Amino acid sequence: MLFFGGVILFYMLFVIVTYSWMLVKATLYLRKKQGLEKENFDDVFVDVFYTKPVSIIVPVYNEEMGVVDTVRSLFSLRYPQTEIIIVNDGSSDQTLEKTLRELKMIPINKIVRKSIETKPIRGIYTSELYPDCYLIDKENGGKADALNVGINVSSYPYFCSLDGDSILDENSLLRIMKPIMLSGGDVIASGGNVRIANGGTMELGHIQHQELSTKLVVVMQVIEYLRAFLMGRIALSQSNMVLIISGAFSVFSKEWVIKAGGYAVHTIGEDMELVVRLQRLLREEKVKKRIEFVSDPVCWTEAPERLSILRKQRRRWHQGLLESLWRHKVMLFNPKYGRIGMVAMPYFLIVEGLSPFIELGGYLYVIYAYFTGGLYYEYALLLALLFVLYGTGFTLASILFEMWSLASFTSNKELLRMTLGAFSELFWYRPLTLIWRLEGTFNFIRGKRVWGNMERVGLNKGEMKP
Repeated sequence: MLFFGGVILFYMLFVIVTYSWMLVKATLYLRKKQGLEKENFDDVFVDVFYTKPVSIIVPVYNEEMGVVDTVRSLFSLRYPQTEIIIVNDGSSDQTLEKTLRELKMIPINKIVRKSIETKPIRGIYTSELYPDCYLIDKENGGKADALNVGINVSSYPYFCSLDGDSILDENSLLRIMKPIMLSGGDVIASGGNVRIANGGTMELGHIQHQELSTKLVVVMQVIEYLRAFLMGRIALSQSNMVLIISGAFSVFSKEWVIKAGGYAVHTIGEDMELVVRLQRLLREEKVKKRIEFVSDPVCWTEAPERLSILRKQRRRWHQGLLESLWRHKVMLFNPKYGRIGMVAMPYFLIVEGLSPFIELGGYLYVIYAYFTGGLYYEYALLLALLFVLYGTGFTLASILFEMWSLASFTSNKELLRMTLGAFSELFWYRPLTLIWRLEGTFNFIRGKRVWGNMERVGLNKGEMKP
């Protein structure tokens, strides 16, 4: 048992060192970023001479509560050349009817080049109000298949994948395209910083004022997003080791995605799997291209407000992570794939993928040692302190990090609520997510794919102010 306790202790130290490195890396980046003039970029690069045309693909399935608001936010984007492609993946609610009605859409004939195999298309529509807005109605095949249909229909060299409930700022597309435009083609994909919109005020498809939600389960998700997006992904991006960019808002080179075979339809985590496959392809072809993460809060999304819905989401996320790692296990600890194979893949396997078993093992070890009289209290105290540092310390650092760098939540009351949430996380929220991640692991082992219906209340309702 002492050996098992030593393994847990070593694991905790490894994770703490890893997170400390990420915190330092992200802090240095944001300090440098704040010293640069970023205000001029949006005005300079809005010119059609600098920008690259982008097809915005919005896959929707039973998104009647949020799809129209999402599309409205796209009409006011500051970007010269875009087309909007809404892909209805056989919705069973009023998503199709509502979109056709609200956007005044009519059927058209359009030739589609089938670069990627997909489910059949039932109809193509265009808006009488917005000539560059299309709706594709297709048979149900999942989000990945809907995105592949959008890629086939798209006309431009870059495409932006956007969830049906995501809301963008007017400069969002400019900012997420910035790495691509400045790199001269060296950056083939870019992911945006996704933030939670629950609690804010939305008007005409835009978040006008952001406030922290009054619901504790949403507050905990805000804290998670800060930890994952603001600290972890900035650090990985700076080292060219990005393996995850959110499907809620990301931009890809269409040429490279088609070369990679499009989105995989037989995985539950198609977003991460595509990024991992692109990283693998780049290294196998020995091409010096990059995938980057944009730290600006460029996308807002609705977070689950019920634990039952959050459970489905987190279970699916963890299963998708394990599926992506398993599909590309040849890269693990393989020097042929550089830092991706030797650092990024092992990080996601050890720190993210296996963490539920290590955490569960820690709980069971303490309980067993206590009842068998083999518990060393000094050792248990050290383990507890490390767990608090791992769970609460880095969460508090992420909150302060956000206040310093982005200042989305500025009131003392909001800071206090997030701080209290960080301290309470160890006692209820983290054990819950541990159970959900274990469920995702068992689903992965059994090969069971359950997407689950992500129930929406709509960002205009509930807490949203008129």
